[in-house]
Amino acid sequence: MNNELQKNFKFTDTDRLTTLITIKDKYLSGEYTMEEARAQLKEKIGTCTPDEFAYGEQQLKGTYTDEEITHRMDDLLALFDGILVRANNEFPENHPLWVYKQEINAAEDLAREAEALLQAPHFIKNPWLGLFNRFRQWPTHLSRKQNQLYPMLERYGFDRPTKIMWTFDDNVRESISRAYTLLTTDATDEFIAAMPKLIDDFRDLLGKEQEVLLPTAYKLLSEEDFAVMSRGDHEIGFALIPTPPFYGTVPADTVTTVNTETKAPAGFMDELAALLGKYNISTTNKEEELDVATGKLSLERINLLFKHMPVDLSYVDENELVKFYSDTKHRIFPRSANVIGREVKNCHPAKSVHLVEEIIEKFRSGEQDKAEFWINKPDLFIYIIYTAVRDEQGNFKGVLEMMQDCTRIRSLEGSRTLLTWDDEVHGDATSADTSDNTTDETDKADTGKADAGKTDTAEVTRTVKGITLTGDTKLFDLFDKVDGLKKHMPSIHPMFTMLATPMAKMMAGKATLEKVSHRSGIPLSELIQKIGDYIETK
Repeated sequence: MNNELQKNFKFTDTDRLTTLITIKDKYLSGEYTMEEARAQLKEKIGTCTPDEFAYGEQQLKGTYTDEEITHRMDDLLALFDGILVRANNEFPENHPLWVYKQEINAAEDLAREAEALLQAPHFIKNPWLGLFNRFRQWPTHLSRKQNQLYPMLERYGFDRPTKIMWTFDDNVRESISRAYTLLTTDATDEFIAAMPKLIDDFRDLLGKEQEVLLPTAYKLLSEEDFAVMSRGDHEIGFALIPTPPFYGTVPADTVTTVNTETKAPAGFMDELAALLGKYNISTTNKEEELDVATGKLSLERINLLFKHMPVDLSYVDENELVKFYSDTKHRIFPRSANVIGREVKNCHPAKSVHLVEEIIEKFRSGEQDKAEFWINKPDLFIYIIYTAVRDEQGNFKGVLEMMQDCTRIRSLEGSRTLLTWDDEVHGDATSADTSDNTTDETDKADTGKADAGKTDTAEVTRTVKGITLTGDTKLFDLFDKVDGLKKHMPSIHPMFTMLATPMAKMMAGKATLEKVSHRSGIPLSELIQKIGDYIETK
């Protein structure tokens, strides 16, 4: 039995836990029927709390594979029906788990609306499109779970339930995506046929969160953990609800790991600093220049360079632990500081873990040095490359992951030889064989052609405090110019909650007010009016 985890849960009755785990094991192995196992549980256990249920699941790790437990999870929940005590899930306002609960409540409303539409005598597409504008926010909720809550639990040795739930998360995410594709491609019959299962799976996931995940997390994690989590939650974003305030206070010296067994002993850092100082090596001066491979850079400048790189970088060390990611504005997939120190295999869904393990194995053995992937969708092309990191002696030192949104790059044609700003065309869209000696007259002629072919889509124009708003205005450019506008957008329309997610940033260059108006259903004139009104308040 995991004594450390038992202590973290503050369990005192070891015999009770052993009995519960034994009965679970005998049921899963087929030694007990469900009726026999339920009778034993009622006789010897009586009732079971959510954290006891989850603890039993964790303790079966090594006996049954994640796939086996995932496949039998519904059977296990049925086994404990009437025995598992439902938690009240009462959390302080704005607490990260309180936020999860608000999203779950909103998701339940969404499921009821979907059921009502299924009962309608005739299929009407527009109400479904509106509903799926909200369904498609749910992956943000799942991303927070996977990148925030799961890593926190894993640091306490509680990783089995999170791996299993990740599979359910991905099933729902894929079902939403698949249903939306059917809806938008007018595969009406297939869409209607798919919706009942989507609703059932959606509700099933909500139930697992409420019944087991949230109460278990509330008991296991500390207030400091939740304060740290709140900061990362805001970085990823929220689904179906307005952005809540931050929760709690994070101490200035908070570290990302919460496992006290791995923290340095008191006085160690002082002793280390003294030792390094003896050799004129500073541990605090961020301005001090360091010898890098080529040149000298301060720690501050190194961090600035990583922050401004036009690519997304992550580093996993030779022990398969996530040690670093670049904190860029254009981050492609959600990340938070809670991923640091996490086993890389726990950062991926179960169905792709074998690929991660194969890449690391072949990199470690020296058989391979590079692995490439790409995501090619309409209006989106993401390039991903994994590179083996080796020292001068060829020893394996980890894996560097690079991701880049190459959508715009792939769209480029000809050559650009003149300076341009803000994607304005100034005669640079010449053919690939154009000479560098292009004359100014030719540039002007090309400019005229480009401008002549451009259609003004802005039917409404408003200028506020020097900022002109038209249908062609890019929303993310406004975010850079107007403080607080991004956080304000959900108050204009709940759909705009998605604008805070990293995935939304991938489409930043194409998100004009006209397109945003079309996607949200808000008339362009109204959208411009409301954004303009907000700018006037700044």
